[in-house]
Amino acid sequence: MANPTGNSFKDVNGYVIDDIWYPRVTSIVSIKAKPVLYRFYAELKNYAEGESIKKSSAEEGSLVHETAEAILKGEPVNVDPKIAPSIEALRKFLEQTKIQVDPQYVERQVVNYNERYAGTVDALALIDGKFGVLDIKTSQAVYRDYNLQTSAYMAAFQDTLKNLQTRWILRIDQAQVCLKCGARRRTKGGREKIRAPKNGANSCQPGEHEWSDMQGIIELKEFPYWYDDYQAFLGAKKLWEWENSYWLKKIGY
Repeated sequence: MANPTGNSFKDVNGYVIDDIWYPRVTSIVSIKAKPVLYRFYAELKNYAEGESIKKSSAEEGSLVHETAEAILKGEPVNVDPKIAPSIEALRKFLEQTKIQVDPQYVERQVVNYNERYAGTVDALALIDGKFGVLDIKTSQAVYRDYNLQTSAYMAAFQDTLKNLQTRWILRIDQAQVCLKCGARRRTKGGREKIRAPKNGANSCQPGEHEWSDMQGIIELKEFPYWYDDYQAFLGAKKLWEWENSYWLKKIGY
């Protein structure tokens, strides 16, 4: 943060709700080490290239996020061609899977007054008769780190939604598949990433792949047991507060 101030710290890292500032869940969980992200930077020419790819990838991810949330609410959408495979796959998935979403609980802000943090939940959904937190991700895999974020949302709703039972990660992505070997090619953020075939087959040599059209990928994973993850989240919050103690004191936290 260049030339930060107390106000800029507050804007980036939290929400003001009823004149009280609360740290943001996503800022808190960012304190955790991210080995996958470190490997990402190590594979590039320099830090600036990594930041450029991250920015482009985040913009694409936000576009998928916003379009998916509008679809869940039953709103009409204009689909950007670059994310069309992802959204087409999502529509097909929703036709086959019974997911009910209350529009008032899409992009819903939630506060934990006891532990003093706030966040924005993508959606609360009813899936196969179970009611829970639905978090949308546009990553290349479902990472364990996501459980910290969703556990914080689960805990924050405990006083107001006693019937909240579980949580899911809905991953929305797109990739090409090699028609010869089954390898996957992902180009999110303008960076080509080729993953070897999952079936143990030998991957084609560079330049020998025959890529399919871009295909949407949908993955829904349930994580019903959230309490241990929540204890880890609270530990991350303590570390985040320690790391940012200078600014937290400055803003009167």
